[in-house]
Amino acid sequence: MADRTPPLGVEELHALVAAGDIDTVVLAFPDMQGRLQGKRFAARFFLDEVLEHGTEGCNYLLAVDTDMNTVDGYAMSSWERGYGDFALRPDLSTLRRLPWHEGTALVVADLAWDDGAPVTAAPRQILRRQLERLADRGFTARVGTELEFIVFQDTYDQAWDAGYRGLTPANRYNVDYSVLGTGRVEPLLRRIRNEMQAAGLTVESAKGECNPGQHEIVFRYDEALVTCDQHAVYKTGAKEIAAQEGVSLTFMAKYNEREGNSCHIHLSLADADGTGVMAGDGPDGMSATMHHFLAGQLAALRDFSLLYAPGVNSYKRFQPGSFAPTAVAWGHDNRTCALRVVGHGRSLRFENRLPGGDVNPHLAVAGLVAAGLHGIEHELELPEPCTGNAYAASYEHVPATLREAAELWENSPLARAAFGDDVVAHYTNMARVELTAFDAAVTDWELRRSFERL
Repeated sequence: MADRTPPLGVEELHALVAAGDIDTVVLAFPDMQGRLQGKRFAARFFLDEVLEHGTEGCNYLLAVDTDMNTVDGYAMSSWERGYGDFALRPDLSTLRRLPWHEGTALVVADLAWDDGAPVTAAPRQILRRQLERLADRGFTARVGTELEFIVFQDTYDQAWDAGYRGLTPANRYNVDYSVLGTGRVEPLLRRIRNEMQAAGLTVESAKGECNPGQHEIVFRYDEALVTCDQHAVYKTGAKEIAAQEGVSLTFMAKYNEREGNSCHIHLSLADADGTGVMAGDGPDGMSATMHHFLAGQLAALRDFSLLYAPGVNSYKRFQPGSFAPTAVAWGHDNRTCALRVVGHGRSLRFENRLPGGDVNPHLAVAGLVAAGLHGIEHELELPEPCTGNAYAASYEHVPATLREAAELWENSPLARAAFGDDVVAHYTNMARVELTAFDAAVTDWELRRSFERL
């Protein structure tokens, strides 16, 4: 990838620490669920010790469930292996201020073992490996993520105490594209936009969405790894800003029976000089490269769905007529398809509409790149586009449950060829842990139907 100026340089950090403007540095990495995990350091200690040498963290951080419980089945971390450490090594290209925390900077870490070998199951490393494969063919990927959330007037503590039931959305009705509706929560949206801009993200816009209280803030596309890192920073920061404002917001894929929170991912390819390679004089205005790359997306979509929809709740978005896809199909500017081709010329790209707000962007983009490379390497042919309602057509169905997606992933030769047996096993176990917990849970739905009437 090309060299780029980080949002905050090391020399500038030294000066800010010396002046007393920065007193805390967060060193964190994205875990399996896409959450930032790490430590807060006194800024002077960070400069003196951690900047060059990094720090350590318990390797169970890539081997726990969402509740941070230790679970069985991970080869890299267990009671039998003693739950040792791995190293967190700062990637200084990610250094930035966190304006919503006074006197604080953040840097994203890569994970390594004691001998310096990368932790292959780490989401950031999984993405790096696929981007290296892409670079070997002379390509770079540009990515944008469109992440939706629902805002509630309740605080996070109030939501917890209420069991997340009966919460009051910030808007009482559908405010999709409504300027009046976004104006209701503009103080919160404005803080998020402005403070993300100050943290080095380039904000494009904010708009209302369909579910009451639902909104979307979009940032400018960038290099794939940069976008995914910024996605993690934004998702954490938006929650922290909401908490400071006395409200809460959720990115969960399907909060209720209405429209879910999506995270549509846009991707385009460029050559080593930065020239776009997806437009061409072939059918549909696409190059042969894009034809093969898009055909690879279709071929791998079901096998890679675990990377796009990682939880039990993720699959509840995939309902007919919901603007979340059910068909393994592509079309030009067709929102009923899983893959939507948009733009023209330099802006030509495709959008994967499977991911929800719960997606780990590093894993999802790794999946998109690996799928596209499969299409290029095998010169796969692209079928005709869907020109009508994909919900009503006879295309293959996206996986309907996490269990189906996990089985496809575990048994996929394509996944094993692209990611390796260790990564396939690691994320199969992640799905198994989630399913075991869900299967043991007694839900409100069961209580309502069974307590008295059965």
